Amino acid sequence: MHQLLIDSEILISMLLNEINRRNDMSRIPTPASISEAPEASRALLEAVNSLLGTVPNLFRITANSPKTLEGYLCLNGALSAGSLSAQTRERIALAVAEINDCDYCLAAHDYLGRNVAKLSSEEIEAARRGHSDDEKAAVALEFAAKITKDRGNVSSDDVQKVRSAGYSDAELVEIIGNVALNVLTNYINRVLATDIDFPSVKPLSE
Repeated sequence: MHQLLIDSEILISMLLNEINRRNDMSRIPTPASISEAPEASRALLEAVNSLLGTVPNLFRITANSPKTLEGYLCLNGALSAGSLSAQTRERIALAVAEINDCDYCLAAHDYLGRNVAKLSSEEIEAARRGHSDDEKAAVALEFAAKITKDRGNVSSDDVQKVRSAGYSDAELVEIIGNVALNVLTNYINRVLATDIDFPSVKPLSE
């Protein structure tokens, strides 16, 4: 009888863990493993796992649509190989996430900004506010923020300011592309309430 009670407690614990694992905060299922994702998404998630050593929830939840996941990864990969530095790209990601109030993306890019782009805490906070001590990066951030806030309604003067700061036409388009890439992930995470699996970030001080 004692062993039966122990076995029952273990079974209940296992069931509760399974329920908690499957009922996270997201509004649609987040595959708990690569094998639980749609078949067409599995190779893409394996590639993410090989690159990062893990599969963050953004990729897992996006995997519900293999073509959306493929499109995101292709655009992200292409822009990563572009002319803009990793530091500028992370600054743009932080600025856009702050404007769109995306807690998931803020946590993710705070982590990536520190550990991949090697930005300081001061630089990360400045980027979230749309600023940078790097004069050239500051122009890109200002432009990215304006695109995001005004939904692309910028002036010829805004475009010329970016070119005058030393950005080529290709880099100008890449700034726009990085804004669009981050708006996509902001909207996915906000709409679907993706469970945050990066260290949380503090709200900006006034």
